[in-house]
Amino acid sequence: MKPTISSGQEPKPGKQSLVAPIQADITVNLEALESQIRECFGRVVYAHKTHEKDGDLCAQTLRRFKLLQIIVSSITASGTLAVLLADELWIKLATALVSLIGLFITGYMKGFDPGAAAQKHRDTAADLWVIRESYLSLLTDMASHSTTLTNATERRDQLQSALAAIYKSAPHTTPKGYLKAQEALQRLEDYTFNDGEIDKFLPPNLKKTGI
Repeated sequence: MKPTISSGQEPKPGKQSLVAPIQADITVNLEALESQIRECFGRVVYAHKTHEKDGDLCAQTLRRFKLLQIIVSSITASGTLAVLLADELWIKLATALVSLIGLFITGYMKGFDPGAAAQKHRDTAADLWVIRESYLSLLTDMASHSTTLTNATERRDQLQSALAAIYKSAPHTTPKGYLKAQEALQRLEDYTFNDGEIDKFLPPNLKKTGI
């Protein structure tokens, strides 16, 4: 009987048994990171929509003040003309009162510019949109296992730094804007589409529902 030839390299006991715990730790870390990124994504979605709604509210305020200014200016001009034609005390008092209202509106508009505030909110919303989509892309990469734990962590840190820079110069939001954002996201389901709605914007070869 021929002797059995041994390679002299016996598998080291315990070496393979370490692989499973390491992989389990990586999985746990990825799940924890994904949970944090999902929470960050949700906060950015709300912040983006709130700034959009606050921008709309400021623009609405601007339109109302502009309309009020036009009305006050028209009444003041008419009152001035009436004073010249009819020397009535009540006309003079009414014209003076309307002029004071117009002066108050002008002073208020100088202290608070709804147009500038609306633009700041819209600019912030535009910046947050980029962060929102980046978080979504990162979550997609993690779900498809196309990124490593290290790369995902680095990308998260980069997004947090970019987000901090945006918030540093962002205007303050309002409770009314947040409530409108909450209604839009939860009840009206903004940013939520079914396959049929998406297929309407796609060419036939990319449709999923056959519409």
